[in-house]
Amino acid sequence: MKFSFLPIAALAGLSTTDAFQRSSSFMGSGRIQNSCASDASTTLCMKTIAVFGASGLTGSEAVFQALNEGDKVIGLTRNPSNLKVPAGSGGADADKPLQNENLTMIAGDVTKKGDVDKVFENGEVDGVIVALGGKTADVGETMLTDGTNNVIAAMKEKGVKRLAVVTSIGAGDSENQAPFFFKVLMWTAMKKIFLDKNSQEEATVNSGLEYCIVRPGGLTVDPPTGVVNVIDGEAGSIPRADVAQFCLDAVRMDDFPYIGKAPCISSVGGTSWTKDRSKAARGEM
Repeated sequence: MKFSFLPIAALAGLSTTDAFQRSSSFMGSGRIQNSCASDASTTLCMKTIAVFGASGLTGSEAVFQALNEGDKVIGLTRNPSNLKVPAGSGGADADKPLQNENLTMIAGDVTKKGDVDKVFENGEVDGVIVALGGKTADVGETMLTDGTNNVIAAMKEKGVKRLAVVTSIGAGDSENQAPFFFKVLMWTAMKKIFLDKNSQEEATVNSGLEYCIVRPGGLTVDPPTGVVNVIDGEAGSIPRADVAQFCLDAVRMDDFPYIGKAPCISSVGGTSWTKDRSKAARGEM
């Protein structure tokens, strides 16, 4: 299994261990369908979700899954034609162009406030997922911070409160949860990216919004497991599909338990987490 770690920034992570589970109608299927997911305490029905970094590996998972669960999606990316059905949850349709009547894609640059404002101009956005990425040499040394600040400003102007920001395990008080080889990269080749991540998380924490900073372990493009382990030990791996679902829950569930926190999450491997391969993991819920 091949996986990669995204560099991260700082902020208080969760110091307890937990397993966050929910049913997913998309699991193992490449078919887009409209539905409401519900359990004993929460009903999730159609919302409008904005996704920044929509054509990226994690962003496209968020777009695909939101559409699959009946949401409307507005995505911003430099090149909308790059948006494809994701490998993890897309099944046989993976890598095909992702199109849906409930999807609006906007070509733009997250570091330009005017482009970000276009996402919110219809006044319908209920929640926002920021899944930005890219090489520093290509996107600049402050893209994450500048882009996130623009998103936060636009959210405040339109009264949108719920925000999920994908960073990575390994920085701040989660540094000890990163594998040693990744720590070396954090201190050397990824140092500039970490400076940007630190500023991005600081902006999120100080935003006054209902935020969740999501710190995944080693990212894979495997199918979703349906289980997300919130960990306080060394990170294992996690499919991008599970990261995306965690972010969607963060912006859609009124009672999401990790608002105002920066949980470190894994699905496979790692230590000090609840290894649960129950009905949710098998797609039986």
